Amino acid sequence: MSSEIVPYHENYHDQLVDIWYRAVRHTHTFLTEEDIEFYRNIVQHSALKEVEIWLEINESKEPTGFIGLEGSKIEMLFVDPTYHGKGIGSRLIKHAEAKYGRNLKVDVNEQNEGAHAFYKRYGFVHVGRSELDGSGRPFPLLHLELNSKSRHHFILKAKRRKSDSSS
Repeated sequence: MSSEIVPYHENYHDQLVDIWYRAVRHTHTFLTEEDIEFYRNIVQHSALKEVEIWLEINESKEPTGFIGLEGSKIEMLFVDPTYHGKGIGSRLIKHAEAKYGRNLKVDVNEQNEGAHAFYKRYGFVHVGRSELDGSGRPFPLLHLELNSKSRHHFILKAKRRKSDSSS
């Protein structure tokens, strides 16, 4: 699969909102329908315009995932559920690392165990916790930071997997 990471353009807006929606429905099982609609309204009307957005597009020029950055802080990272497990999230984080260095930070919903495990595998470590999310709602956040030692371990494991699969 050939892909490319490109900056946000308004013509991708509705597709990114759709990716966000489908990804949240797939991964944020702790949210009610009312919660999802509350956050969807924010994503639809303002969130994508308030941060630096980069998206991965496939060979058909369709977005498969996106990352929203505010400097070195990852404010959002969502991948189309059809493409989960294909390295898109990791490539988007690598793009953020190339732009802002290894001092990346991210907040992840405590109840979203899959996202927490993803960031942990990538080398992020837990540095704090908040009872409320950024909207003041009762969805605790784990504050994570990229740890260069853990990141180095992630790279070595990935290289080993790649060499094992090519043997």
